[in-house]
This record gives sequence, C-alpha cells and structure tokens, in this order.
Amino acid sequence: MAARAGWDEYFMRIAVDVSGRSTCDRKHVGAVIVRERNILSTGYNGSIAGMPHCDEVGHLMEGGHCVATIHAEANAIIQAAKHGVMIHGASIYTTASPCWNCFKIIVNAGMRRIFFGEIYREERIFSVAEQLGVELIDLSGILAKVREKP
Repeated sequence: MAARAGWDEYFMRIAVDVSGRSTCDRKHVGAVIVRERNILSTGYNGSIAGMPHCDEVGHLMEGGHCVATIHAEANAIIQAAKHGVMIHGASIYTTASPCWNCFKIIVNAGMRRIFFGEIYREERIFSVAEQLGVELIDLSGILAKVREKP
C-alpha cells in the first residue's frame, strides 16, 4: 500500500491535474487556492471566455510570450471572485512560480504563501516577496514526484 500523500503533495497533484485543462499548448499551468486544507478555487491558463483557444488558432506572441491567455493564478482569483469566495489569508499552489503581474495580483488579494513547482521566468518576485514578508515555497521536488507517479 502506498504511503498517504502529505498536504503539499496533495495540493500540488491537484494543481497538476488542473493544468491539464490549459488551452495554451506553450505552457500548461494550474493553480489551487487553499485555506485551512480546504480548496477554495482553481484556475488554469486559458483564453478569455468565449474567445478561441491558442492550441486551436495559434498564439498571440509579444516579447517571446503568448499574451492571449489569462494565467492560472489570475483565473483562480477570478473564479473565487465570481463565486463570492473570500481568499484573503489563503495560500496558492501553482505548478510554476508566478509572473510579475500574477505575483502582484496574488499579494494584493491578501495571500502571503505561494507554493510553486518550478521557476518561471520572473526572478524579481523573490526580492519583493522578501520585502513584503510573502513566503515563496519551492516544491520542485514534490512536483517532480507528482509528475513521475500516475
């Protein structure tokens, strides 16, 4: 019998599953917002609701990045807002560290713990997080474990 997954592995596994809904084939990212071991919201990177998906019609590239999609972290926050779920004081698990814009949104939404599975392009979040007392917790070891298990 396999050992029971710890909470970080559990939530990261869910973030990986959520990333499977991503509609931009350049990068699949999933996010899970959690408070007191309860899932409040999830999100994945995808097009604006009602617009065609990148993996169907191609990418809108600017500066080497596809800008047609809304990032997973922002979508998780949007979903919480749409459904009246208070996320202030919650934590977020995401398969990739947040970009600068998502980091700012996460912090201003009142989250102070960001768990991530891999580093994604933005290094300045680390120094700003330290200034603000926001915890950035690297779960790359757990993400690797999750991705190798079925």
